[in-house]
Amino acid sequence: MKRVITLAVGMAAVAACASGCGGSSSTTSLTPRSSAGATTASASASASTGSAATVRTASSPLGQILVDASGRTLYLFKADTGKTSTCDGSCAQAWPPQTTTGKPNSSGVTASLVGTSTRSDHSAQVTYNGHPLYYFAKDTKPGETNGQGLNEFGALWYVVSPSGNAVTTAASTSASPSASPSTGSTSGGAGY
Repeated sequence: MKRVITLAVGMAAVAACASGCGGSSSTTSLTPRSSAGATTASASASASTGSAATVRTASSPLGQILVDASGRTLYLFKADTGKTSTCDGSCAQAWPPQTTTGKPNSSGVTASLVGTSTRSDHSAQVTYNGHPLYYFAKDTKPGETNGQGLNEFGALWYVVSPSGNAVTTAASTSASPSASPSTGSTSGGAGY
C-alpha cells in the first residue's frame, strides 16, 4: 500500500511539472533568464508568476530598441501575417514568444501600439505595432542582440524600434543596452 501511495504521489508530481514546465498550453510572463542553458525554461517557468509582460525601450548598438522589463531584447518575424504568429513548435523553442497574463505594461513606448494576439496554444502573445514579439534563445543575457538579421524558419528576424518597425541594420557589437528613461522618445535609433 505504501508503494502505491508513493507511486501515485510521484506521478502527480511529474504531471504537475509537465503542465507547468514547458507544456504548450501554459501562459507565460517575463522573468530574466538565470543561465545560458535556460533557453526556453525561463519563459515557461515564469507562468506561475501571473504578472503582465512589459514592453519598454533601451539603448543598444542598433539604436533604441524594444526590450522586456528585465532588458531582454524583443524581435519580430518577417514571416508573420499581421498579428498572427507563424512560429510554433521548434521555431518557438528557438524564438520563444513574449507572452502575458493580462494587459501588457508599457514604458517609454507608444502604449496604443502594445497589444496581444492569441497563439495556437491559446496563450496571449504580446504584439507591438501589429507584430508578435519574440525572444531569441541564444540571447543569454539582457541586452544581447544575437538574433538580429538571422534568416531562420523561412524568414528574417529583426529587433524592433520604438516606432514599431524592424531595425534592419547590423550592430557593430553585441553590447548590452542600457535602459532609457521612460520619456517616450523614439529618436536616435537606426531603422526608423
